[in-house]
Amino acid sequence: MTIPSLQDGIDKAGSPVDLLWKPGAEPWVPEVVEREFAGWRQEQAAWHEGVALLNLSHHMYDMWIEGPDATRVLADHGVNNFENFAVGQAKQYVPVTGDGYIVTDGILAREGENKYLLSGIPAAQHWVQYHAEKGGYDVSFVTDPSSAFRPGGGAPKLFRYQVQGPRALDLIHSAFGGPLPETKFFHSTPVTLDGRAFRALRHGMAGQAGYEFIGPWEHAAHVHEAFLKAGEPLGLVQVGALAYTTPSVESGWIPSPVPGIYSDPGLLEYRRYLPLFGIEGKRPLNGSHFSPNIEDYYVSPYELGYGKMIHFGHDFQGRDALLKAKDEELRKKVTLMLDRDDVRRVLGEGQDPGFVLSYARHRVEDVDGGLVGVTMQSASIDPVGTVLAQTLITPAHASPGTEVSVVWGEHPGTDTDPEADLGFPRIRATVRPSPFNQHARTHYRRNI
Repeated sequence: MTIPSLQDGIDKAGSPVDLLWKPGAEPWVPEVVEREFAGWRQEQAAWHEGVALLNLSHHMYDMWIEGPDATRVLADHGVNNFENFAVGQAKQYVPVTGDGYIVTDGILAREGENKYLLSGIPAAQHWVQYHAEKGGYDVSFVTDPSSAFRPGGGAPKLFRYQVQGPRALDLIHSAFGGPLPETKFFHSTPVTLDGRAFRALRHGMAGQAGYEFIGPWEHAAHVHEAFLKAGEPLGLVQVGALAYTTPSVESGWIPSPVPGIYSDPGLLEYRRYLPLFGIEGKRPLNGSHFSPNIEDYYVSPYELGYGKMIHFGHDFQGRDALLKAKDEELRKKVTLMLDRDDVRRVLGEGQDPGFVLSYARHRVEDVDGGLVGVTMQSASIDPVGTVLAQTLITPAHASPGTEVSVVWGEHPGTDTDPEADLGFPRIRATVRPSPFNQHARTHYRRNI
């Protein structure tokens, strides 16, 4: 039986938007991990005020890239600078299409001179592997899907635990019997715990101090238990799947942008290479901002705040398009702080709306009702006391303090005029910087 391709799905649906538009789609949360441990509010508070433990072992897709051409294939198809990429360092890898649209980002760790680990949702991995195979690069690939998609339901190859928050270093000192070696941000250092060797990646979330510990799955249970024991006197809180999805809203990272691959005739072969039931064919679009043109959902790395990562000192796919876009007036990434009373009115029927999470593309309007932006991810942030939304907005409306409205609703799709007044409620919102968290804005994002 032939496995249907992404292009097969587009052809059958009639268009990329018809394939992807799913009104009311449930927002993604990490698989396998408990949805809540102490409750999402207490879990959010833990990384702001105390210490939190997060389990990232199950929802990441890992791909090892190894061989003499490993650096070359990554550099040829990503914007990043590889000249001073040290072994043990990690980067946010940013691949783009020939038209300069982002495919998606991922975390790329250099494990050896000719060996890398690319982690995240698998769109970036698909892109790199396809071009490596098509271009005849001398590299090999080993993949480990996320636990929800791993054949046979076996264990991951790696564990990933994050220890985060103001008291994270206290827990780490306790667990390891002292401080870890001085490590630069987004660099890793080898560590040993009770004779078990793994790595500590200097990392933080929502502007807080912390590490991500990565190692072979055979050590997972012991390391997890050691962190729980060391954290108990510190009030350690385990973070569940719901709260885990929210730090990106504060730290300014927009997860899973629509890959810019659906319309370019030159990528027809690529769409035939991709399976329909992969991330590119099944990650839904929904919200109040509907357009029948898929290109209206594409984003530039400049819009996502990745301009400083673009290294024009090497040739790469999309370089010319990004050089041209460098001087264009593109949308800006901001955080919208939604009005608390309007959130209760619209989402909670006058009461506490509880946990809110949305990856919907909601229409953002100015005071005259004109379209000025689109939300990319919205979530309840209890320490802030309302919903925040990572948003792309026109430069004229990007200044902090600007007042706009978010149209909250689910456009039904193709059979309804994109500009139809469907009576959706408006939620007042105020533009704030992105990242919202000051430390993340002034230190964390500066160092990636």
